[in-house]
Amino acid sequence: MTLLDDFMVRALLAGVGTAMACGALGCFVVWRRMAYFGDATAHAAILGVALALMFSVSVPIGVLVVALAMGLLIGSLSGKTITPDSLLGVLSHSALALGLVAVSLMPSARIDLDAYLFGDILVVTRMDLVVIWGGAAVVCAVLAWKWQALLSEILSNDLAHAAGLSPRVDRLVLTLLIAAVVAVSIKVVGALLITAMLVIPAAAARLISRGPEAMAAYATGIGAVAAIAGLHGARAFGTPAGPSIICAAAGLFLIASVIGRLRG
Repeated sequence: MTLLDDFMVRALLAGVGTAMACGALGCFVVWRRMAYFGDATAHAAILGVALALMFSVSVPIGVLVVALAMGLLIGSLSGKTITPDSLLGVLSHSALALGLVAVSLMPSARIDLDAYLFGDILVVTRMDLVVIWGGAAVVCAVLAWKWQALLSEILSNDLAHAAGLSPRVDRLVLTLLIAAVVAVSIKVVGALLITAMLVIPAAAARLISRGPEAMAAYATGIGAVAAIAGLHGARAFGTPAGPSIICAAAGLFLIASVIGRLRG
């Protein structure tokens, strides 16, 4: 028996891998106020699950394709015919409803819908770990490569243009990375809670960090601690693992709020 044969070890590795994927990216979601954008992309994941099962392809691939399509659709329509918040509301809930309807029309496929809505980290396989950690590695590598460019755009669009950067390309990069995180995280926290895993650790880190790099490191650490604490809490109290992880992250946010207030 190897270490990875223990389901709890696999769950812990999956939780920490998800925290790695969400940590630094969540900072950009917070800085750019993209939480609702993340919700819309995550809600589209259920439609991706249905299409993946319909065409007999890997679920992460189906989720990635649909989440990326949703992000590109939002980017292309935003501000043209409807206000961004209304557009996000329409597309987010429409994609979720369409996904749920599509799943209900597939009686031949046995689907545990709760596992995709709220996550089922306790049944992750070795292949799931490869997907999660591989996705986290790609997300971290791309963010390290584009870090200064993405920061420059947040500070000033004019500064980014003056430096020869393309804010449009950088926004596309963020869209792709959020879609990737949705694809690798759906097994861990589910489509309804992915955005919380992006936003809460980053928001907590913002309260106690002194700079963007420190905030990214703190967000990753807070996410990892939340995953470990949430899993142990779920095991001790018999609660769902995905929501328990988010509750642990919310508790860490409250602690960070107190520390930030004491530090001024």
